[in-house]
Amino acid sequence: MAGRLLIEGCAIAAVGAEGAEHARGHLVIEDGRIAAVGEGPVPGRLREGARVVDGRGRLATPALVNCHHHLYQWATRGMAQQEGLFGWLSGLYPLWACIDEEVEHAAASAGLTALALSGCATTTDHHYVFPHGAGDLFAAEVEAAREVGLRFHPTRGSMDLGESRGGLPPDGVVEDLEEILAASEEAVDRYHDPSPGSMLRVALAPCSPFSVTRELMAESARLAREKGVRLHTHLAETVDEEEYCRERYGVRPAEYLEELGWISDDVWLAHCVHLDGGEVRRFGRAGTGVAHCPSSNGRLGAGIAPVAEMLGAGVPVGLGVDGAASNEAGELAGEMRQALLLARLEGGPGALTARQALELATLGGARCLGREDEIGSLEPGKLADVALWRLDDLWHAGVEDPVAALVFGRTPRVETLFVGGRAVVEGGEITTVDEEEVANELSAAGRRLAARFEEVRGR
Repeated sequence: MAGRLLIEGCAIAAVGAEGAEHARGHLVIEDGRIAAVGEGPVPGRLREGARVVDGRGRLATPALVNCHHHLYQWATRGMAQQEGLFGWLSGLYPLWACIDEEVEHAAASAGLTALALSGCATTTDHHYVFPHGAGDLFAAEVEAAREVGLRFHPTRGSMDLGESRGGLPPDGVVEDLEEILAASEEAVDRYHDPSPGSMLRVALAPCSPFSVTRELMAESARLAREKGVRLHTHLAETVDEEEYCRERYGVRPAEYLEELGWISDDVWLAHCVHLDGGEVRRFGRAGTGVAHCPSSNGRLGAGIAPVAEMLGAGVPVGLGVDGAASNEAGELAGEMRQALLLARLEGGPGALTARQALELATLGGARCLGREDEIGSLEPGKLADVALWRLDDLWHAGVEDPVAALVFGRTPRVETLFVGGRAVVEGGEITTVDEEEVANELSAAGRRLAARFEEVRGR
């Protein structure tokens, strides 16, 4: 974005640096990057020819970073409401086998719009269901992210271990190893942009220990490192998974990953609820990241991840919405409050502070994605991914500490969201797509998916 944009009069929580908060400060954005952050009004020499945004009553933070999502699940929310992970997956796999390119685009558009409205400028997606004849699902979500205007880190997920070979998913929703590796290489070659300021980076993401083979895990790691991209998978989400790994592989989930060369600083893992102290310290030494998904873990009764212990061990920890079918809210801002509350339920009132929760949602997420040099904090030279939150309304007015108001209080829609200096949300409304149209398309896609499922089931 060309030109100069000034935001002044706002509280600022810049995250990640000494003296990074200002009670009444200013931000200068120039050519899509942050040019200056400071206390008081913008210096006069910078005002000429600039657009000025009045930030009074607002809090400026880095835009949020979502480390784990399954966007296609926006079309299948509200199901298997009393199931744990394995029962929930078993109930939904047959429905997911009916998704196609149209459903994928509608679901991704809705999920990405919800993320933008919750202050998120950068998101991952872990798509691992590729039914034969469904069309180009990966391209559909990439196009949705381009339309909504978010910085996108999609992962080419995969499953090759069906029921007939001892896995959890039905054989009809898994692919074979060679097919997966060819599609993974194509996704990286076609879409991955490693350049500074990139809006699109790809990672490889075999799904989970109970849905992929050892060969797929090892070959995905080899391919990712050959191509210079990151690795992602689910790990240690439930007790059922731990029992599965002990029975099938003779080790705990984290030990299984270590045997395969996956405990490394080019890896981030979703959930990690059931880690012991030694595993946490090993992750910290290796720099292996964790996407903490508190709402989904609560919805599925998976447990509470040892976030305070991870942070103490130096583990890069970010936040994830996770599947929209296991976190029907789909907003990232609310995960800050959830993370704080769950940590305190487990470890007492000192377990996690409001500022630590904000850092999880911003710089912690950037570290997981290997982009802490570009996003996650408000510092000169970084990309102008900025969230502006209104805190003078009924729900937040009177709270002296603006960070506490944001994290402890009712989760607001972001008032303004800049992605690389471009306003994707203004006045609490998405500017890049029509929210009502996105919702209508999602409803239509959901009906179409349900009809397709009934047709297949009736054969």
